[in-house]
Amino acid sequence: MATLPNPLPSLASSGLDLPPGSLVDATLDGPWHEPLLWYADGPAAPRDWPDLRAAGRRLGLLPVLVTGGSRDQWPEDWDLCPDGMSYPGDHDADEVLAEYWADHVDHADDGTGDGPSADEDAPGPGSSWPGLAPVPAREAAEDADTVAAGLAGVIAADADEWLGGARTALVPARRSADIPAAIGWSGPMNHENDVARLCAVLRSWEDRFDARVVVLGFDTMIVSVGRPPATIEEARALAAEHYAFCPDNIDQSPPYDLDAYAEKAVLNQEAWSFWWD
Repeated sequence: MATLPNPLPSLASSGLDLPPGSLVDATLDGPWHEPLLWYADGPAAPRDWPDLRAAGRRLGLLPVLVTGGSRDQWPEDWDLCPDGMSYPGDHDADEVLAEYWADHVDHADDGTGDGPSADEDAPGPGSSWPGLAPVPAREAAEDADTVAAGLAGVIAADADEWLGGARTALVPARRSADIPAAIGWSGPMNHENDVARLCAVLRSWEDRFDARVVVLGFDTMIVSVGRPPATIEEARALAAEHYAFCPDNIDQSPPYDLDAYAEKAVLNQEAWSFWWD
């Protein structure tokens, strides 16, 4: 998917001060023709993400924390599928989310979909796609990368408790939103085979909410948010996007209610977590 020259094979001579680590070329269909990412052999430290962000960006590399999760699955065991990825810039976030919404919400009233419960003022089963949420009226308090570095530091400081461990990785990508597609990540496989379509949504979240991809696991993602919704109306509008993006967050997580999710997981939240069954 990546259109930039891949600097990973030249890491040894790049001048980056890296801890011991591994290049990953393992995919679902066998070894890829070039490395997809590098990740450290040991646990991430709180300063790793911002330090590698500053140093790697000049080479076309962006940091992300990777986690083995409860099943101790690290990137070489992630069933990466780079040959199945398109380019995020070829997709429109509103169109992508509208398609997901039609699949998971519009059919709920005829028994072919689940759909979240919600009150009459929020999108619910059988309702049409409400469109993209507006940019929050409140200005961002900090730079988006500063917020991402802060979240990465908090997670790294207690990653064993949070995630079953986290390690620092570098990925050849132009922007944070493209990291999943650049490595051929298959975490949402049961929801979307071409993760570049989800990356198009992540790009839109970068633009509207100062979002950054901070953590990837086998089927999990954590995103930092520099400009989160500050009113319940803004949060409800964005919760509809979250439901289309990752229905399992609501369909398989109590209280299975879109309004409750908006208030608990979206309103004023500087981190969004997603998981796909």
